Amino acid sequence: MATVSTPTPIVRARDEGERRWFYGGGVHTWKATSEETGGAFLLFEDEMEQGKTTPLHIHPESDETMYLLEGEILIHLDGSENRVSAGGLMVAPRGVPHAFMVLSKTARLLCLHTPGCAQAFYLDASEPMGNAPGEARTVDFSRIAASGKKNGGIEILGPPPFARG
Repeated sequence: MATVSTPTPIVRARDEGERRWFYGGGVHTWKATSEETGGAFLLFEDEMEQGKTTPLHIHPESDETMYLLEGEILIHLDGSENRVSAGGLMVAPRGVPHAFMVLSKTARLLCLHTPGCAQAFYLDASEPMGNAPGEARTVDFSRIAASGKKNGGIEILGPPPFARG
């Protein structure tokens, strides 16, 4: 069980927050951590490139909300597919199967997990960004699955459900 602490005030500018390369692809900028919010939530910005796809998965202990800031993604949510563009929202309640694929050249979204118990998963399935521009990173779904088994936070159900055409 996650330790809950007292929330602390947080103010961060657009480019502030710990930046981490996520093994599923993309760069996370952590805006509010579980520790900072007393366990209530985890909020990060995710910057991704066209073609980034997640496997079909669930978050057994947290609800996941994504608010698209820029770009367009295709969401597979509980068996149906919908396009979401800038200003759009997707909410996957805990236990609901979902996946997404970036359709635009780039996409940027805010991802909110309530409560913040998925943070251990994201921490283990990512690494701090270095200072070298254009560092090559490899997408590693096996590391994602292993982190999910070890830390909870995510359970992989299968490959991306999107039809390739």
